[in-house]
Amino acid sequence: MAEKKSLDLGIDSRLYNSFRYDDARNESGWRIGTLAEACGVSRDTLRHYERKSVLKAGRSANGYRRYPAEAFARVQLVRKALAVGFTLDELGTVLRVRDRGGVPCRRVRELAAEKLLAVESRLSELSALRDELRSSLKDWDIRLAHTDPATPAGLLEALASSNNNHVNKPLRSALSERNLKRTGVKL
Repeated sequence: MAEKKSLDLGIDSRLYNSFRYDDARNESGWRIGTLAEACGVSRDTLRHYERKSVLKAGRSANGYRRYPAEAFARVQLVRKALAVGFTLDELGTVLRVRDRGGVPCRRVRELAAEKLLAVESRLSELSALRDELRSSLKDWDIRLAHTDPATPAGLLEALASSNNNHVNKPLRSALSERNLKRTGVKL
């Protein structure tokens, strides 16, 4: 008679790989690689979030980072907030207050209102730039229609001598006064 063998579940079983099992169940938190993969970010991104105080990690007995079970939701919150214009420094400040039991809702609202104003300003600048480009293209089409293909039409020179100043406006808003003073550039 053949000897009966016990069932060996292999390397993916809890017996052989307790960390993988725990990660899948999220009972003891997330390892950095598993959280990064689940969130669609890199491990470096998670480390950066830690440095900016928007994400916290503990350490396991072997010294590896262990993120709490709610870390996935926190990373999703951070990514969405970044997408609408919040900075990691702003989020760090707000989330520290919240994590200590504070209520930063009015500050969050204030920051979001600032983001909206910045977006509306940028949209206005982009609209003016669009109008300038449309005008330039119409002028260039006329110039090109009346210029021999082998002769320069002076398109860039026409742009430089244009009376409209919309093209420089986005550039001005992008450069801070400090940078202008430091470089000596005058617009």
